[in-house]
Amino acid sequence: MPINLDEALGAELPPVEFSWSSSDVQLYHLGLGAGADPLDPRELRYLTDGTPQVLPTFGSVAQTFHETAAPTVKFPGIDVELSKVLHASEAVTVPGPIPPSGTGRAVTRFTDIWDKGKAAVIWSETTVTTPDGDLLWTQKRSIFARGEGGFGGERGASTSAEPPDRAPDVELSIPTLPQQALLYRLCGDRNPLHSDPEFASAAGFPKPILHGLCTYGIGAKALVDQFLDGDVSRVGSYGARFAGVLFPGETLVARVWEDGGRLLAVFVAPERDDALVLSGVELTPA
Repeated sequence: MPINLDEALGAELPPVEFSWSSSDVQLYHLGLGAGADPLDPRELRYLTDGTPQVLPTFGSVAQTFHETAAPTVKFPGIDVELSKVLHASEAVTVPGPIPPSGTGRAVTRFTDIWDKGKAAVIWSETTVTTPDGDLLWTQKRSIFARGEGGFGGERGASTSAEPPDRAPDVELSIPTLPQQALLYRLCGDRNPLHSDPEFASAAGFPKPILHGLCTYGIGAKALVDQFLDGDVSRVGSYGARFAGVLFPGETLVARVWEDGGRLLAVFVAPERDDALVLSGVELTPA
């Protein structure tokens, strides 16, 4: 169904109340590779029973953590087949550390819809508060819907941060597991693109790909561990653009620049000639 710009743009979804536990946080961190060295106290901070520290990127999955069905892309004025959709970008801003357990109230609205001709880029913003109205985090997301352009909207502009024109200050190598996507999907993203070889093939991939939000979280953890002494409370915001795919079992390499107090990075897959995976990565300390 073609996108109805008048109906979709500015639409606000009904509030959703959800809860999460420290076990959810632990599973999320395990899905990102936390605990690879089970004797490292910094790693164990992510996995402590009852009071694990929480990466801000958990906010991107907390609302849907207990979903067991594949997601749908049906909203006011928007109805897109799941196989046509790719995650385009994600960002989260936190006023303080996310608690290891709690209840949130999420309100999502659609802020921009760009017409790229052969595709549409759909932007949403979700504000999550406590039941008493205190802000927990703000999440911004865009999705790329193939074949859904041509509805007469604006093309939009690039919004990602570009790294400095010099050699990176640090390069990090981050391994992933062959079963990484099968583990991460237990965090609520049951899209078969990440687990079903036949579905992945129909979508144009040689095999299932790693969830974009998994790669996104892996990137955040790597930057926090390397530059912020593994302390998530020092993160103010983090965002990235999904420029390509990573296959489970591949190594992810981060090239990082320190720039005016913030961290800028790109992530590549060296096994595939440095194919770009994440671009426009930006972490701003609290």
